[in-house]
Amino acid sequence: MEGGMEMIKFIKVWLSVAVLLCYCYGIGSLVPKGGKRLPFVLPVVCIFLYLPLLLSSAHLGGTTAFFIAWLANFKLLLFAFGKGPLCSDPSISLPLFVAVACLPIKIHKKENPYSENYTHVHHHHQNAQSAYKLIKMSRSEGPLNYAIKGLLSAALVRVYDYSDSIHPKIILLLYAFHMYFILELILAVTAALARSTLGLELEPQFNEPYLSTSLQDFWGKRWNLMVTSILRPTVYKPTLHVFTSVIGPKWAPLPAVFATFLVSGLMHELEFYYLGLGQIKPTGEVMWFFVFHGFCLMVEISVKKALTGNYRLPGWFSGLLTVAFVMVTGCWWFFPHIVRYKLDVRAFEEYAALGAFMKNATQNILGVYNFYDEFNAYLSHYG
Repeated sequence: MEGGMEMIKFIKVWLSVAVLLCYCYGIGSLVPKGGKRLPFVLPVVCIFLYLPLLLSSAHLGGTTAFFIAWLANFKLLLFAFGKGPLCSDPSISLPLFVAVACLPIKIHKKENPYSENYTHVHHHHQNAQSAYKLIKMSRSEGPLNYAIKGLLSAALVRVYDYSDSIHPKIILLLYAFHMYFILELILAVTAALARSTLGLELEPQFNEPYLSTSLQDFWGKRWNLMVTSILRPTVYKPTLHVFTSVIGPKWAPLPAVFATFLVSGLMHELEFYYLGLGQIKPTGEVMWFFVFHGFCLMVEISVKKALTGNYRLPGWFSGLLTVAFVMVTGCWWFFPHIVRYKLDVRAFEEYAALGAFMKNATQNILGVYNFYDEFNAYLSHYG
């Protein structure tokens, strides 16, 4: 019964999201961008910050919070100023606007070969396409890849039955892998549905982060790339523009990187606040995790600028250091909150409820087939 009520609330929340995004689409054609459009968009941003609190499911609530309180809100703020994926000339259709606003998808445009800046744009587009194809190849996309990760997730659920015999730190590491598998599967399914229904080009969500060779590689090219793509225009580029005029273009990326990680930390604190159903006071440790990584990334960039490519660690060694650094710092500041917010307990309850539902559904289907067979046998005997 509780699961049914949660699903009803989930449907109501997303119907509300669709209606509000239709309102924003209308605002885009009626109100000019900038200071005049922003007051019309801000109420929607506030409502999107509130809606995830209506859900108590770790999976449904967490995913909804990520999609609307973070992705949709950042895209709407860009939209208010006439920037980002929701703005184009000519404007995109209403269904595309709603989908792009709150899902991890993007649209690739075809440039006019007769435009003045076609050569520059075409060259940039070719580079972007090449990079995108390289990411797809390196990720070994396909049903087999996701099937393996799905099986590993299911295996981890069984391993947790013996958690009393496993060291707590090892459990945290298993939670880290489980979180990565589940997050990638959820995002991949969502993106695949968008592609099949709307025919859109997908944004790559992950690029095998365990193969990272540096923090810059991990955060910029491999981990949760759609977050990177939305933080770049909303935080990184504006901060870079401001500091370029203050300290010059060489060192301006450093404060821009730090500001980006600071905002990311704040948004992750908000995400955990939603997962705690608004009842657990944030400690700031999650934000500190991202602030610390932002500082370390600033150091890494500075060292690379100072060495100017004269010295480089072997890829296998730097990769081992990178993954170990992310996992160790995650076990200090990030992963313990999975236990603190009882996300593991709630997730296991949801898995059990899903298993019971699938079992009942299977039994009902088999019951229908048995009845059909018995009925046919009856007709054959007395017909």
